Amino acid sequence: MRSHRTRGPRAVAAALTAGALLLGGCSAGGGGGGDERGGDEPAAQRSAIEFADAEASTGPAEDVPGAREGGTLRVYQRDSYAHLDPAQIYVQDEMTLAHLIHRKLTHVKLDNDGTYSVVGDLATDSGRPSDGGRTWTYTLKDGIRFEDGSPITSEDIRHTFERLFAPFVTQGPTYVQQWMANKTGAAYRELLPDGPYEGEHLPDSVLETPDEKTIVFRFAEPRNDLPYALAMSGYAVVSAEKDTRQKYDKDPLASGPYRIDSFKPGKSMKLVRNPEWDPKTDAARHQYVDGFDITFNHQYEDSTKRLLNDSGEARTAVSFNNAVDAGSHQRVMREARDRTVSGYQVFVAQLAINTRHVEDVRVRRAIAYAFPSKPYLAPYGGPSGGELAGGLISPLLPGYRKDYDPFGKLKKPGGDPVRARELLEEAGKVGTKLTFAYRNNDEEQKASIAVADALEKAGFDVQRKELPTDTYYDLIGDVDNDYDIYVNNWGHDWSSASTVIPPLYDGREVQDGAANYSHVDDPEINSRIDEIRKIADPEKAAAEWFELSEYILEEVTPAVPIYYFKQTQIAGSQVGGLVYNNDMSNLDVTKLYVKR
Repeated sequence: MRSHRTRGPRAVAAALTAGALLLGGCSAGGGGGGDERGGDEPAAQRSAIEFADAEASTGPAEDVPGAREGGTLRVYQRDSYAHLDPAQIYVQDEMTLAHLIHRKLTHVKLDNDGTYSVVGDLATDSGRPSDGGRTWTYTLKDGIRFEDGSPITSEDIRHTFERLFAPFVTQGPTYVQQWMANKTGAAYRELLPDGPYEGEHLPDSVLETPDEKTIVFRFAEPRNDLPYALAMSGYAVVSAEKDTRQKYDKDPLASGPYRIDSFKPGKSMKLVRNPEWDPKTDAARHQYVDGFDITFNHQYEDSTKRLLNDSGEARTAVSFNNAVDAGSHQRVMREARDRTVSGYQVFVAQLAINTRHVEDVRVRRAIAYAFPSKPYLAPYGGPSGGELAGGLISPLLPGYRKDYDPFGKLKKPGGDPVRARELLEEAGKVGTKLTFAYRNNDEEQKASIAVADALEKAGFDVQRKELPTDTYYDLIGDVDNDYDIYVNNWGHDWSSASTVIPPLYDGREVQDGAANYSHVDDPEINSRIDEIRKIADPEKAAAEWFELSEYILEEVTPAVPIYYFKQTQIAGSQVGGLVYNNDMSNLDVTKLYVKR
């Protein structure tokens, strides 16, 4: 999952047993419901996540202590929503909204005690595997409907997955499509090139819907992490009857507790209760407030100032995604700690090195030693915005090792120009030119100066190249781009490094628009990815992913770890249900209520 620092990604996978996954425990600032202490250091606890049965998947959801119904919450957002069609949703702010308006076959539920589990959402349970995890069967719940009152049937689920193959669907996750086609990269589209729109359908040997309630997925390989994959917003249900193809992206049919009443892109959105949502069918969501009035273009400084002042409408206001701005963090912790939540986000900031340009591994290692992690993080709030990283694996992932630091990024966070120059001299590459591409926002402009200074001290000739933020990932994702180094913020889609290492470092994924931004293609990496994907034991797989990350970082060095994302969010004094959700990587919007 990509992040634009505030417009994140994607948010988490070895072939896991059908019994459990691993995920970071609930971070401070709400602890799982009702406890609104807030503001403590984010936790990175990893505990087992169960794949829930039918009983645990039955609604209504566990009540948030002290919650009441009624009232409207104001929401201050920086970014407008580019996509509302579930198939096109793969950035964090849109995923947050999707939790309120869309439903999937499964959902990651956070209980009041801080326990996470994968429950059946539209389905009666998290899924029933057979044939060693190659076949998964789901049964739809009774009483599930779209906002127009039409029942959600297996035909809608089939249509939801078949339309993912259509050419106009370009932004969402591709895990399940690739598994269905048993192909990597974009080759999965060959299975159903036009989606269902020209009368063709997936064969029953891949996806079968024998009746209105039953869905059967069949894969060539074991896919024991399917319940978590299906919990992604990108796989939420789309009405077969009301699908308007490209137009659906602006006017989707809701299946969650809220529906879109109005949307003025770049200006505002209003959510109201969806009367067709039945709480008895939903084990994870609530419908406490009457609605949400969302306005856009609130920079962090603006939303923080409004919420900290806590006057007028701001008393019943919150931001779904905006964090406390760096300059206000100390004041917020001093004056309004009890109205904050804090936690890790799934993203790891790393410097991608274009291996097609920087071919000598000694030069890449010199970049790794020289890169100034601490000065780069400073404009984003220093310790309040992130924790310096020694490796490529997030603290929220099983296999993470806090003491891992092969390039001394924790011991020498300002960089090690002496060791870097030694490597350049050894390679005969002192004076190597590097084009450093960065986004044209205030934080990156400041950080880019620190990066250039540090690399030049080590013996590089650095040229800074400013790129538009909105098209940044498109430009660095071009295999034939003109840049040598650039920062990529990537987050796991579920709690396994299999949603980090393959998309970022699998050489078979090198193509325009793909996440392998270093364009690395190493046979050892590719073969080890295939081997680890076959491991069924989650703990063994986690250890193997970490071992592969060591090889990638130390022997190939296509990237440099910079920091693990953290954030603090603040709400108005009359907002209840403040809980930080590690899986959502921000405030849990499904638990919010107005106090009075």
